Amino acid sequence: MKTKKTSEASASVRKIAILAADGFEQVELDQPRAALDRAGFETHIVSPNSKTVKGMRHDQQGLARRVDVPLKEARAEDYDALMLPGGLMNPDALRQEPRAVKFVQRFWKAGKPVAAICHGPQLLIEADVVRGHQMTSFPSVQTDLRNAGARWVNREVVIDRGLVTSRSPKDIPAFNRAMIRVFREAKMGKR
Repeated sequence: MKTKKTSEASASVRKIAILAADGFEQVELDQPRAALDRAGFETHIVSPNSKTVKGMRHDQQGLARRVDVPLKEARAEDYDALMLPGGLMNPDALRQEPRAVKFVQRFWKAGKPVAAICHGPQLLIEADVVRGHQMTSFPSVQTDLRNAGARWVNREVVIDRGLVTSRSPKDIPAFNRAMIRVFREAKMGKR
């Protein structure tokens, strides 16, 4: 589901990696990706899987999505920003995958913007990049974020130095608006 780049997208941000494993929350990948595509960004699903990644609709099996770039071939340097969908199983699987953790750390070290929704911040905790940041997440992740040094707040969307976080699928419209704005306005290499 790649789209043609348009003048709407900032010259400094064009390609977005969406990191997902089996068990991602369907709506938390599909709706943000569609919003990014409509805004003129080129999106790629990056996954430890090589061909498809399976979604979930809460506790029911969702649809599979084609993997654009297997994680073992992905380079953070090829992307301008990172989006992390949630779901219960997705971030848990990714945080146990050393390549996924390193992929996130490379975005962070380069000062590239990152957006995470729902349980997605669990991968940011594993990558040890949340300390000192104000964030939100699904409520059950708040203690983990606080223990990792983040300042957790209960808001539909939080933007803090290139990091965009949201709580749940009901916050997707606000998440999408904030993510697109941050991805467009990002100054690469500055967090």
